[in-house]
Parts: sequence; C-alpha cells; structure tokens
Amino acid sequence: MSRKGNCWDNAVAESFFKTLKCEMVNHTYFTTRSAARLATFEYIEGWYNRRRKHSVLNYRTPSQQESYFYTSSMAA
Repeated sequence: MSRKGNCWDNAVAESFFKTLKCEMVNHTYFTTRSAARLATFEYIEGWYNRRRKHSVLNYRTPSQQESYFYTSSMAA
C-alpha cells in the first residue's frame, strides 16, 4: 500500500500518467467525458501498449520486443 503523497511508492503508475498527460491529455480538448474516455482508451490500447517505443524494452515497441524474445529464446 502506498503512502499518501509519496510518489516513489507508486513510481510506475506515476510515470505512466505523466506520459499520458504529456503526450495526449494536455494537447486535446474534450467536449464530453465519454469522448475523453474513448480517446484515452484508444491512446492506451492503440498507441501506448502496441506501437510506442519504451525505454525499458531498449526502445523497442512491445511487438518488436515480443519478436526479439521469441527469436532469442529459440536460438538458446
């Protein structure tokens, strides 16, 4: 359980929401809450989880990392 006001307890979530705000939310005006929900879902599922390069994956997309993983594990 994280302590109130301590971002280090929740660093992964804090990092994700910072990225979400910087890349999508701060640049978009939403007319309704449902439009905001839909845009957020599309950003997460269509971009962040599938095509965005992640530093923890050596700047590969998740699909590139998956291919790399299976290729390297088959060679071993």
